[in-house]
Amino acid sequence: MSTAVVACGALAVHVRQIARRRGWDVDVVPVPALLHNRPEQIPGAVAQLVEELGDRYDRVVLGYGDCGTYGALDELGLERLRGEHCYDVFAHFLTDFLARTFEHTVVRELGLDRHPELRDVYFGFYERVVWLAQRRTPTAERAAQAAAARLGLPLEVREVGDAGLERELERLMAPAQLAGQRL
Repeated sequence: MSTAVVACGALAVHVRQIARRRGWDVDVVPVPALLHNRPEQIPGAVAQLVEELGDRYDRVVLGYGDCGTYGALDELGLERLRGEHCYDVFAHFLTDFLARTFEHTVVRELGLDRHPELRDVYFGFYERVVWLAQRRTPTAERAAQAAAARLGLPLEVREVGDAGLERELERLMAPAQLAGQRL
């Protein structure tokens, strides 16, 4: 049984790593992570991608939480990650992806590079940045420290790994694995 995981671009690397580690025969098809800044566009982008995948797969699942779509992703009729946001499988806050891409996905996308006065509008009530480290490396740690410094906030590090994402992917993959065992 062939399976495609249409995944949020922020999770795609982790989904591929877990699939490889678990020996799952899946294709991971990412959707741009920047759509998180415009969640109303996520369902249309996902639907278009699923349509483009056509009949090439026996099964398509979503590596997405609801991600601000207010149920619109569920209307596509595909299984998805549980949770309000795709990063709920890690917990919340700053993930490895967000740390690596902070300047682009947060600073530029929110206009903080052009309007630094907006920093307090967006982050004025924050007391710290919490980095949920899926894989704590010196490079990722420097990126997380730079993101916290950019916001003028202290950094708190919590090593969470990717076990939460792996459990959710295992749940999504279970029907495909059972079907493969019957062959």
